[in-house]
Order: sequence, then C-alpha cells, then structure tokens
Amino acid sequence: MKNNQITENIFYIGADDKDIDLFESQYKVPNGISYNSYLIKDEKTVVMDTIDTRKTEEWLQNLENTLEGKSPDYLVISHLEPDHAYNVEFLAKKYPEMKLIGNDKTFAFLPQFFEISDLENRKIVVKEGDEICLGKHTLQFFMAPMVHWPEVMVAYEKSEKILFSADAFGKFGSLDTNENWEDEARRYYINIVREIWCTSSNVAKEIGDIRSKKNLPITWSNFEGKFGILYWKICYLEQL
Repeated sequence: MKNNQITENIFYIGADDKDIDLFESQYKVPNGISYNSYLIKDEKTVVMDTIDTRKTEEWLQNLENTLEGKSPDYLVISHLEPDHAYNVEFLAKKYPEMKLIGNDKTFAFLPQFFEISDLENRKIVVKEGDEICLGKHTLQFFMAPMVHWPEVMVAYEKSEKILFSADAFGKFGSLDTNENWEDEARRYYINIVREIWCTSSNVAKEIGDIRSKKNLPITWSNFEGKFGILYWKICYLEQL
C-alpha cells in the first residue's frame, strides 16, 4: 500500500476493489470502488469501520502493519452494511479485549449479522453528541439515520477537525483513479442517498454545522471536503 498517513496520528487502512463490476449488484463502477477504513493511534487506538469481504486480506495486512504490534482498544461501527462491517466479527475474535462503539440501533441490529462473544460487556453505546477521549484526540458522535440505514452515525475528531462521515459525501471509483470526481460524486449521490439526504434536515444541519478540515467517508475516494460542497449544491438546486 502507498503512504497511508493522513495526519500524524490518523491512517488510511482501506483497500481498492478494481475487479468489481457492479456496486451493490446494481451500479456500474468502471473504475472500481474503495472500501475505506481508518486507524487513529493515540493513548487509545481506534479502528474506524472494517471493510468488505472481497478485500479482507489486504485490509488486515494494512491494519496489522499500521498497528505495529499493538492491539486496537476500540472499533467504531458507523454502519452495518457489508462493505463497511463485514469483518466486525472477525476483528472482535482476533482482539477479544477490544470494545465496540455504536449506538442503540447498532447493537439492536448487530446480532442479526454477527455472533460477538460477551457483547454486553464489550459494547459502548453512544448517543447524540457523546464524546470518547482517546488521549490527544476526542471523537464526538452524531446520529445520521437513513443515510442510508437506520443505525448510521458519523464521528467528528475534535482536535484535528476531521469528520468520519460514513456513507455521507460518498463517491464511486478507486483511490488511484484519475477521473472527473464531480461526475462520480453526483452519480453516487443520486443513486445512494438522494431520496433521504434533503429530507433528513436534522442530519443535514449537524453535518453542515461541523466545521471540518477534512471529510473521511467510508465509501469514496477523496480525502478533502469538496464533496460536501457539491452535495449541498445539488441538494439546494433540487429544492428550488
């Protein structure tokens, strides 16, 4: 994997999938897709989502290389669709001391997909605005229901002003694809979140009020905040 360091303590550990023809078995992705996952290294080490089964081996290698022999303290589960969460059970078994961070709906749905040993003692339930201190970094959580499943939440890292935005601000295409990002971001918006984005006013306000330097989505291929601007432009025009 190329240089995966985003900031001094935040790392990209995801993987590109260039062999997939259809995302979610229906959307053509001629330039593939990226399954995005991140690692925050501080006094407490946090994995931000896992990835799809298609790239488990590469993701695990990226994770272990970046951990450098340490074990993660937390796994943040922002969304339970397979491209985000397929390896939740695998990671929970590999690191039995690791705590799982999610919301009430996350843990209501989780047993339908995975068997996690001692889940009651391992889960950390967060609500709107709750914070978890990692050392120098602090994660603050905001619920984003139906963007685009009911349990979705986003996490804002306060010290570096980074938003881990789950499915919001997504884009098709692998990370190393040289393409018109606006076209693929529009296509992702229209097909994945259009029906709920503009009507989810509370979520929109939360995300809009967060003044982040970077957006780090789980499904897209750009680390900067310009997708958020494009999404707002599309949403605004649709309401005219």
